[in-house]
Amino acid sequence: MTESLAAKYGPWGVVAGGSDGVGAAFAHRMAAEGMNVVLVARRLPVLEESADEIRARYGVEVRAVALDLSSPTALEELEQATAGLEVGLFVYNAGSDDRSVPFLDKDLDVHLGLVRRNCTAVLEAAYRFGAPMVARKRGAVVLVTSGAAWAGGATLAAYGATKAFDLILAESLWAEWQGSGVDVLGLVLGRTDTPSLRRTQEVQGGSYGGDLADPDDVAAEALDHLCDGPTWICGSPTPTGGSPFGALSRRDAVLAMSRGATAHRE
Repeated sequence: MTESLAAKYGPWGVVAGGSDGVGAAFAHRMAAEGMNVVLVARRLPVLEESADEIRARYGVEVRAVALDLSSPTALEELEQATAGLEVGLFVYNAGSDDRSVPFLDKDLDVHLGLVRRNCTAVLEAAYRFGAPMVARKRGAVVLVTSGAAWAGGATLAAYGATKAFDLILAESLWAEWQGSGVDVLGLVLGRTDTPSLRRTQEVQGGSYGGDLADPDDVAAEALDHLCDGPTWICGSPTPTGGSPFGALSRRDAVLAMSRGATAHRE
C-alpha cells in the first residue's frame, strides 16, 4: 500500500492560492489522503465555501485564511495563523497575471505587487515553513511556476521574470535540502483550464486554442512526483527534461516566446 501524504510528510498542508483552479485541486487531493488543509487566498467567502466542501467530503480539518499575498506582512500573518500546526506540505500556487499586456501599459504598482506575490512572498514562505520541515527531517514544498519562466517574451516581462525566480528558487532549495527528508518540486505548468486563464481570455477578448490541462490532473501528477524534483514539467513527454526551447539561442527563444504571446492576444 502506498504511504499517504499525511503519513509521509505530516498532518497539515498549506495551499497558498487555494480558492479555486489548481490550488483547490491540490487541496482536495491532499484532503483525500487524510491531510488537514489550510487554504489561503484573498476572497474569504470563496475560501469558506471551498473549506466547507472539503470538510464534508473528506472529514478533515480545514482552516480558511484570507490574506493578500502581495502584502509585506502576509507570510508573517500566515505563520501566526498556523502556529502550533505541523505543516508537512506547503504548496505555493498564487501569482497568476490576469492581463498580458506590454510592460508600460500596466501601472508600476501592479508590477511591484506581482513581484511581492511571486518572489518575496514565495521566498519568505519557503524560509518560514521550510525551516521547521528541515529541522523535523520530513516535509515537502511545491512552488508552482510556468512555462513563461523558460525565456523572456513580449507582454510577459514581469510575470515571466517572477516565474523564473520561482523556478530557480525551487531548484536551488532542492539541491540544498537533498538528504534532509524534505522534498522540493518546481512545478512548471503549461496552459491549464483555470478561472484565472478564463479571466485573462475575457479581458483580452480572445481564446487559447488547443487542449488545456485539467487542474485535478495537474495536482495528481505533482503529488505523485514530489520525490522527483527539482523540476517537473506537467504534461510533458519528458517532465524532468530541460527547456522546451532546447538548443535555440536565447534570442531565438525570446522571439519564439514573443510570437506565442502575440498569438494569445489575437
